Amino acid sequence: MNDCIFCKIVKGEIPCYKIYENKDVLAFLDIENDVPGHTLVIPKKHLSDLDACDDDVFAKVLLASKKIVKHFLSLGYEGVNLVSNCKESSGQIVKHFHVHIFPRKTNDGAKLTMQPAKQKTSLELMAEKLRFED
Repeated sequence: MNDCIFCKIVKGEIPCYKIYENKDVLAFLDIENDVPGHTLVIPKKHLSDLDACDDDVFAKVLLASKKIVKHFLSLGYEGVNLVSNCKESSGQIVKHFHVHIFPRKTNDGAKLTMQPAKQKTSLELMAEKLRFED
């Protein structure tokens, strides 16, 4: 995709602060610089979001994320938040599948919270609606 900012980063057309790279995955610091160490992990292949991501690419991104998490923990971070938004209504801004890694320390002041839904629903009815089998 020609206008995808992440594809331009992969091609080297836009610079990034690279954390990790292998032949399939690139990880770099998020320019928002909101949480120190906030890292984006992306497949080098353009896929719009998690829904468009095949199992092989998904596994490669998650395995790279796991390596990065272990590395961050070895550096003294005490935990991480791992987040992936899928589709605009969930907060996905760049339409290229990616995982956010937020390295955390106790009392770092960062808050990753969900806002309550506008109305509550019955968990029993919701489970009925969402249940499926492979």
